[in-house]
Amino acid sequence: MRIILGVTGGIAAYKAADLARLLIRDGHEVQAVLTPSAEEFVRPVTFAALTGRKVLTSLFEPSAAIEHIDVAQSNDLLLVAPATADILAEFAHGLAGGFLSTLYLAFRGPVILAPAMNTNMWEHEATRTNLETLRKRGHVIVEPAVGMLACGTFGAGRLAENDAILEAVRRTIDPAVRDLEGETILITAGPTQEPIDPVRFISNRSSGKMGYALAQAALDRGAKVILVSGPVSLDPPRGAETIHVRTASEMRGAVLSHLKPATVVVKCAAVADFRPAAPAKQKIKKQGKPVSLELEPVGDILAELGRIRGDRLLVGFAAETNDVLEYAQWKLNEKNCDMVVANRVGVEGSGFESDTNEILMVMRGGEVVEVPRAPKREIADRILGQIIRLRQTAGVAR
Repeated sequence: MRIILGVTGGIAAYKAADLARLLIRDGHEVQAVLTPSAEEFVRPVTFAALTGRKVLTSLFEPSAAIEHIDVAQSNDLLLVAPATADILAEFAHGLAGGFLSTLYLAFRGPVILAPAMNTNMWEHEATRTNLETLRKRGHVIVEPAVGMLACGTFGAGRLAENDAILEAVRRTIDPAVRDLEGETILITAGPTQEPIDPVRFISNRSSGKMGYALAQAALDRGAKVILVSGPVSLDPPRGAETIHVRTASEMRGAVLSHLKPATVVVKCAAVADFRPAAPAKQKIKKQGKPVSLELEPVGDILAELGRIRGDRLLVGFAAETNDVLEYAQWKLNEKNCDMVVANRVGVEGSGFESDTNEILMVMRGGEVVEVPRAPKREIADRILGQIIRLRQTAGVAR
């Protein structure tokens, strides 16, 4: 694969040199294109030495007026890392003020963009609109991480790690990459229903869509999947071993009885926190007066798994209405997880019942990765990609 590596101006530009090395190690030919601003942070000679190819920097070099067309036509993929707010705007609006933006307009292959910028710039409405435009064109956006930025603020905007960018390249080149072969992933999905009487129950608004998307994505990537599902209106993914349950107690029993072969456990289900202490044996009749229910806590399946997990990777989910990051960090430590996937519920386009989601992935080592709103299948692949990186970096034995 012949890859154009676009590098734009920002402190993260230095990471692009190592990215070029990783791409070449993966077997690709790389040609670097640096914007004038990028040259203020890194020198073209570095990329020339790494790639063994001419580094392109300006439209006003000899033959450059034609060269941008030749480069666009002779390469297979355009990757820009880091991608500044400025280059995102140029690409979104079709501006052609420099070699890289002109090349972009002439390029017809897949495009991957890895943004990096100040948090306020990342969250600005103009940047969000530009990103939405680029996504609609089919471009892959490798979301920045959350952390301490060069400007001294903490938030989203750090360039994604090179292994995340490399994964995006691999999956763009070959969407059928089976990088989870050999793993057995136990996934819980959907709500539970806790009976009040024979016809009524306490439950929640979970549709199971996120858990089912994870199951399908894991199957597509070569994993064996055990899906423990609460009551949902979804067809089980073909190829998954699916166990249907209704109550939290039934879900606990199914998880524990299928735990032994699992190398990864993903607790995506929205399990009830409370249940009626004494469900009525007969239907409770309406009598025109208030009815009181005594509720008792339900056993915590995730906490139990955290105590008996062994060498498995354990991923929890946290659906919150406020203080999402703080609650996720608390759950990560309290339940002995490797990662907690957190999202805000009760807002349009995220969480329960929606076809899209936006999440924070909080890792044991302190890293936080923000994934803005995207289809749940895309979110599922981002979660699985992070699970693979946890396996690699933590050296967890299978």
